Amino acid sequence: FGVRKGAYTGANQDRDGYFQAARGGTLFLDEIGDLPLSMQSKLLRAIQERCVRPVGGTQEETVDVRVVSATHKHLAREVQEGRFRQDLYYRLNVIEIDIPPLRERREDLPALCDALLKRISQESGLPLPRLPPETLAQLAKHPLTGNVRELENLLHRAMALSDGGELSFDSVDTTPAILDPTALDLAPTI
Repeated sequence: FGVRKGAYTGANQDRDGYFQAARGGTLFLDEIGDLPLSMQSKLLRAIQERCVRPVGGTQEETVDVRVVSATHKHLAREVQEGRFRQDLYYRLNVIEIDIPPLRERREDLPALCDALLKRISQESGLPLPRLPPETLAQLAKHPLTGNVRELENLLHRAMALSDGGELSFDSVDTTPAILDPTALDLAPTI
């Protein structure tokens, strides 16, 4: 929600928050289902009242934003289990768009690979490789449990190991890594 100069040590200047920065536009909130309950009430108030108070501020600032949110969680179930506020759920869930996991929509692979390879190529300064049909078929057999992020990771790896011509997964380990969340201390905190 922003910060006002002098609000705390190191706050040397005013800084807009995401709501102020998105004023008149759209604010995208990714993984809204992971937002702690204590923050959910603050978000609900900002959406309902259309105003925020920056840290160290004495006045509320009006904001006019459209909020779009995404999550991998089933929010209706999270509401039933007390991990997500029902009032915030209904405030956010005006229009729900359910996007199935990538493994259930393999027909999207060619277009996604094309778009991702163009972006990776541009960001890395590497030439855009050709994705032959047999490599795409090999990719289509991959479980893709990590959805588009996993696909992007596989394409990054394949590009890094390619000679710059055709993309191949022959030298790329496409075996999904199995992580033990307890070993990484990634237990959910709600």
